[in-house]
Amino acid sequence: MIITLSGAAPPTEQIGDQIRGLIASDVLGAEERLPSVRQLARDLGVAPGTVAKAYRALEAEGYLIARTGGGTRVSPHAVTTPRVVLEAARELAQISTAAETSLDDTIRILRAIWPAPE
Repeated sequence: MIITLSGAAPPTEQIGDQIRGLIASDVLGAEERLPSVRQLARDLGVAPGTVAKAYRALEAEGYLIARTGGGTRVSPHAVTTPRVVLEAARELAQISTAAETSLDDTIRILRAIWPAPE
């Protein structure tokens, strides 16, 4: 699993956002096992409580299932993103990178132009 910490957001939020993204993009599939809290904390250089908090939040949102003795896995009910949205997101990432637009700026632009809910 590829998770990196950078930016201003708290590590717990970054971990949660990245796992949501890995699930939405089908990098992590249903029933796939995640690293243990201790292992991911070690890999990221954070306290185990930070990873545990992110895992608990994702479990509450329905993305993960924690089983005693079975570890933490992606929920079979976790929703993936439609292929057309993934392709458009990848294209936006390539264009933004080529234009030297940061991820934070790209997200700000998307939020600014996102249609308001009716």
